[in-house]
Amino acid sequence: MQTQTIVENVQPYVNTIVTAAAGVLTAFVLGGLNKLKTKVNVWLEARTTAAQREVIHKVAGEAFALAQTAFKEAGGERKLQEALQYASLTLSNQGIVVSQVELKSAIEKAYLEYKAKTKAVPATEAQPNEEAAQTAAKEAVSDLAVKINDFLAQATAEVVSVPHAQPAPEPVPAPAEPTQVPVTTE
Repeated sequence: MQTQTIVENVQPYVNTIVTAAAGVLTAFVLGGLNKLKTKVNVWLEARTTAAQREVIHKVAGEAFALAQTAFKEAGGERKLQEALQYASLTLSNQGIVVSQVELKSAIEKAYLEYKAKTKAVPATEAQPNEEAAQTAAKEAVSDLAVKINDFLAQATAEVVSVPHAQPAPEPVPAPAEPTQVPVTTE
């Protein structure tokens, strides 16, 4: 009987402790889920922005190419306006909202990349012809050969002029190994 009363007296305390532990555990789980949700949202926003930036730069490249080909005779400012109009319309159709400044900078970037590529091509075409390159290489090799001959002549002259001050030392004979005699006890 006594054990029954002890269990009856302790049971409300045990129920309270179990309920409190379950509440704390639930709070930790919800807090972890909230942090996870925040991290996922940040990751998604970063990925969306990166994907949108990629689309913006591709559309800006298209806009620049269109302005260069369709408006060949137009001035730079007109080409820029046409490129801005095309890019703005294309991006808005895709649901991407971009400021005019950001769009203009993307088109300017496409223009600078185009300029860098077009300047690289003439520079390679302006290389000297093969005969001039071979002649320059032959002259460089000849000059190098003359310098090596001069260096070798100086080195051999210094070696010949050094007097022999001491004869070479005689080799020291290696010590003879002692022979061991086995000890036997009889």
